Amino acid sequence: MNQMFKIRLQNYTIIVSFLFYLSAHSQNKVQESISNLVSNPSNKNAKISFKAIDLATGKEVASYNSFLAIPSASTTKLFPTATAFQVLGSNFVTSTRIYCKGKIGKDSVLYGDIYIRGGGDVSLGSRFFCEKGKELAFLNRWTDSLKSKGINKIQGAVICDGSEFGYAGTPKSWDWDDIGNYYGAAAEGINFFDNTIKIYFKTKGLGKNSELLEIYPKISNLSFKNEVVSGNVSGDNVIVFGANYSLNRYAHGSLPINQERFEVKGSMPDPEYQLAEEWVKVLRSRNFVVRDGAKGMRSDKTSAKVNYASDVKYLFLEKSKTVKEIAYWANFKSVNLFAEGLLNYVGFSQKNEGSTKASLIALENYWTNKINFEGLVLKDGCGLSKENAISATHFCDLLKFLYTSKNYSDFKSTLPIAGVSGTIKNLCKGQAGEGRIFAKSGTISKVKSYAGYVVSKSGKNLAFAITVNNFSGSNSQIITDIEKVLNELANY
Repeated sequence: MNQMFKIRLQNYTIIVSFLFYLSAHSQNKVQESISNLVSNPSNKNAKISFKAIDLATGKEVASYNSFLAIPSASTTKLFPTATAFQVLGSNFVTSTRIYCKGKIGKDSVLYGDIYIRGGGDVSLGSRFFCEKGKELAFLNRWTDSLKSKGINKIQGAVICDGSEFGYAGTPKSWDWDDIGNYYGAAAEGINFFDNTIKIYFKTKGLGKNSELLEIYPKISNLSFKNEVVSGNVSGDNVIVFGANYSLNRYAHGSLPINQERFEVKGSMPDPEYQLAEEWVKVLRSRNFVVRDGAKGMRSDKTSAKVNYASDVKYLFLEKSKTVKEIAYWANFKSVNLFAEGLLNYVGFSQKNEGSTKASLIALENYWTNKINFEGLVLKDGCGLSKENAISATHFCDLLKFLYTSKNYSDFKSTLPIAGVSGTIKNLCKGQAGEGRIFAKSGTISKVKSYAGYVVSKSGKNLAFAITVNNFSGSNSQIITDIEKVLNELANY
């Protein structure tokens, strides 16, 4: 062996050894950062699950209690959004279909009923896809389409039918003080206007009772109890209570003083019936006659079910937004209704039933033999349920699978970017993780969670998940602790 070769071999050995040292040192820094989080006195009673993996090799970068399955709040949304991409595809759309039953006379009179058949579309009239104030513009389009079919008088009713997806309402494990609020609206066979109502209050001096000004859309026969007062608060501190399909609503809490028109959002009691009523309002405003008004298939017991293959005539449809578009808002702005809707799409496509229960079974069936479901508990699609239990390993397995999927690019594009956008635009701002972390966040009382992808400074692609339950410090403190871990992943 000549001297020059020996020198080159020695240099190569030194370089390789140095690279191994850097890799091990980086790994130790990640592990050290999670150890520091765990040892923080404010986390001594906390439950923590963490894992990070190198997606190129599948090897673990660092971990702590990675198999501990605990509630992860809105990070749960990764499961239904990922499943919708895999099962349905990025460009899948559903639709709301319009039919008529009865004969259309030469006098442009329909001697029968109009049927609105829901397909579970959660994007219809949504503020995330419509210009503000024009969310219900589709009803004028529908009216134009009806006229083009030679109908301007209905000797019957407008009947809304969301029965294909059932009437189970919200998942059974949701808290009572969630389901009356806008973020607690159920995903149904018929959805529109984000299944919300806008409640407007006028407030006076400190401690004074507020005045209820308006509820939009107007809900017929709604009983609304107002216990909202003016308080020393800067924003909305009101909880709206109300059960699925109930026409009793109760608002309690406080709003800032001396507000002329303060908006609070609640869940819509019965979107199926309400859509029929809103269309009847538009039809009548445009000189249509609708003899029997609006009806909902669930609420009106006289509305007989029809065979859509033989009993009625198809008129037109309204297509939904795509899975990719809906999943974007589900993850980017953490829209609960959209996550639940995507879950229901999966269930309906696989089991011909869009209930939460059937849809969760369909989700698990898809992932069986793809990722390890042992210990994983899902009770909803959005993460409101405190009975959900997901480990860091479950998340990393999901993220790893998506990384090798043809849907990876579309799925990743739905995730907010740390320090830049969405629900994590302030996370790692001005730090190493800014622009390098693509992740879903999750927050409910004493739960903080993040899961997603990291493109490290060395060019490595990582997947990670971290969930902390029952921390005793402030939200800002636990975020600071987690940022230190994420920054080390970015430096890896």
